[in-house]
Amino acid sequence: MDGPHQGQPLATDGTPLDEADAALVLVHGRGATAESILQMGRQLHRDGLALLAPQADRNTWYPNSFLQPVESNEPGRSSGLQAIDDAVERANDHGVPTERVMVLGFSQGACLGSEYVARNPRRYGGLVAFSGGLIGETIDPDEFEGSLDGTPAFLGCSDVDPHIPEERVHVTTEVLEKLDADVEERIYEGMGHGVNDDEIEYVDGMVAALVDD
Repeated sequence: MDGPHQGQPLATDGTPLDEADAALVLVHGRGATAESILQMGRQLHRDGLALLAPQADRNTWYPNSFLQPVESNEPGRSSGLQAIDDAVERANDHGVPTERVMVLGFSQGACLGSEYVARNPRRYGGLVAFSGGLIGETIDPDEFEGSLDGTPAFLGCSDVDPHIPEERVHVTTEVLEKLDADVEERIYEGMGHGVNDDEIEYVDGMVAALVDD
């Protein structure tokens, strides 16, 4: 598609794709940038891992809350999903198969990353959703079909996140498990909207397993 995020730059770091064995696609949050989420990627980097971060037009993937009807966030939502797909395809084109590509997002980026993986089920190197969940006013797990074939997934969020209801995290876990993902969900008491050391430590282990596999 030719949406608002197409034609935006794809920021890169880590091991060059031509030399990489695996890739981490990093999806930034509302008002942030590809460069800002790359900083998190650098914390997780290991030799052999390429870092790829698509950039949203005007730093926002879609205009409204992810809890609003899907139509109210178009075409940004679909264009953002395409931006993730383009990054995955870029890795594929350089010899990194999808099963060695991990998708990681924070906040709005976590919502978009979760949506992408659940709507395009196949084996991925992993899914990480820091403070996010599936997009839409309501989520019907029965609408999702296919298999993630054991894809490891991590969902971390606060129980009092002002933007992400805890129940949306739970239903996202339900959908991913229905799609045969291997999900680790962690809800943190009183954390607010952010990422903590426990989350980074867990995901660091996921990245290590991906690169060393």
